[in-house]
Amino acid sequence: MIDALVLTRMLHAVDARDFATARASFADEVHADYTSLWGGEAATVSGDVLIAGFRGIIPGFDATQHLTGPVITVDGRLETHVAAHHWLDGEVWVVHGHYVATVAGGKITGLTLVLHQQTGNLDLPARARARAAEAA
Repeated sequence: MIDALVLTRMLHAVDARDFATARASFADEVHADYTSLWGGEAATVSGDVLIAGFRGIIPGFDATQHLTGPVITVDGRLETHVAAHHWLDGEVWVVHGHYVATVAGGKITGLTLVLHQQTGNLDLPARARARAAEAA
């Protein structure tokens, strides 16, 4: 039985900036695919590297909120729709998409975001990265 809560738990932890709990949701190696959002190539990275990426942007926002639909199991994977709101200085950037996660031993081993669309201020991610870097 797949722990369907692991995906929701990880997203709640990211929003709470509880990176220790977020990290505990991932296996030691994770196949991460955010290419539909950021471009580049999917890669297998350590869970620590993945969380470092989150730390490099999430604290730069005033707040984030990842709203998901029901998490369902399809062919051994977890799937859910997501609307991820990111606020900074009174503006918002929203990512609408679909998450697909593979899980083994209660840990996320693969995470793919399938982007449907982005709305709001598309410059906010760069501003948030700069702000997070300044604070670090």
